[in-house]
Amino acid sequence: MKIIAGLPAYNEENRIAAIVTKLKDVVDGVIICNDGSSDLTSQIAKELGVIVIDHTKNFGYGAAIKSIFQRFLETDGDILITIDADGQHRIEDIQKVVKPILDNSADLVIGSRFAETNAANIPKYRKLGISAITKVTNISTKQKITDSQSGFRAYKRDVIEQTSLSETGMAVSTEILIKADRKNFRISEVGITIDYPEGSSTHNPISHGTSVFVKTLQFAAIQHPLKFFGIPGVFFLIFGLSFVIWTLQIYSESKQVITNVALIGLSSTIFGVLLLMTSILLYSVVVLIKER
Repeated sequence: MKIIAGLPAYNEENRIAAIVTKLKDVVDGVIICNDGSSDLTSQIAKELGVIVIDHTKNFGYGAAIKSIFQRFLETDGDILITIDADGQHRIEDIQKVVKPILDNSADLVIGSRFAETNAANIPKYRKLGISAITKVTNISTKQKITDSQSGFRAYKRDVIEQTSLSETGMAVSTEILIKADRKNFRISEVGITIDYPEGSSTHNPISHGTSVFVKTLQFAAIQHPLKFFGIPGVFFLIFGLSFVIWTLQIYSESKQVITNVALIGLSSTIFGVLLLMTSILLYSVVVLIKER
């Protein structure tokens, strides 16, 4: 099977040549998406004779992945490998990530930083953030993934052909998994070793992680409104009604209304009803979209 590697790249002039050179020895083709770099990333990649997509500005990780998917479909490749261009992924792990597809046991393979006991060099704040986002992703799918945000993945051509992307940021990693799961593609993980080169990240870890978590939560909630709105709605409705009943009992016995208890009951009940209505409305919209 023909394997193509795709790399989103932003200002990676110091690393891109070494990575592409190594890649050319193990894959059949390389696609670089230069996501609005202000340095020589694009020129260096072109000089190495690989396919280069140039974005006019920094549109984001998701936009780069979408461009790579589209360009891959113009090739005769069977498998697309995506890795980061900052050197954190080891080229020698490619065969490990591709193997489940070659063995016909998976359609999408994630190179997980947590599937094996090799996560010691991952900063704690990254572990916490990835864990939270992965839990939200797993709630949205039938999967038990350990690393939903890994950029080191292998995709069978069918997955890319049937996956339309809308996210332009890092939440695209979750979007792909949710949509692949919805179409019953087989998703698996293999353990990889990660290296974080100094200066490899240009994002503030707290604001960046929070942004990705919120977008992931939003996307997952829209895809599965009954889980994210319906279940909490039922909880608040039951909680609120219990306080309303308590208020009525107190009034029937003493002819007095305890304002705080009554307000908690009414507000919780109203909030629960609103959540349930939201879940039903969103679910109806999602069903209509799927049918089309």
